[in-house]
Amino acid sequence: MSYSANETEVEYGGRRIRLATNAHFDALVAAFEAAVPALSEPDAARRLAEDTDWPAFVRGVQWESPSGFVRVWTSRPDVVMRHAGNSAKSVLWLLVHHGIAARMFRHDPAAALYSSLRIEAHTTSEPGTTLGFDVPSAQFAGFESNKIRQGGAELDRALGDLLEDLGLPRPSALRR
Repeated sequence: MSYSANETEVEYGGRRIRLATNAHFDALVAAFEAAVPALSEPDAARRLAEDTDWPAFVRGVQWESPSGFVRVWTSRPDVVMRHAGNSAKSVLWLLVHHGIAARMFRHDPAAALYSSLRIEAHTTSEPGTTLGFDVPSAQFAGFESNKIRQGGAELDRALGDLLEDLGLPRPSALRR
């Protein structure tokens, strides 16, 4: 079976932030994971099946995580990469802010491709931890909807607030 398709290509520029900190890796990971609790998609679906009240679900997430973000996925590539001779510690997180993501999804479901934020933390030869992530609003620049671009700006602010809550400086790209 084959399908016909119309192809559209949209070019946009991304912006990646590298935030070199003096934070100890294990302490920063513990603080991050305490501030951004895990909530898998099956767990979210189960909660919503028990109580289909979407605003109550979003308020509940906000109660558990004042930033509004939850971790839907965590990976420790250092566990595997250690066998390739690498000694750096590393963790990857996939975060979702359900309230903001839902508003963008309403305008274009394709926004879900970027509404989940990837954050990476690793050690280097220097003391401390480096965080890396894309500027959320840059990911949404290719969408025609102003409402979606506005959601990207909201994610910028929420991510900046989270970093400040962790005791880190707000990167200039995430200014209010």
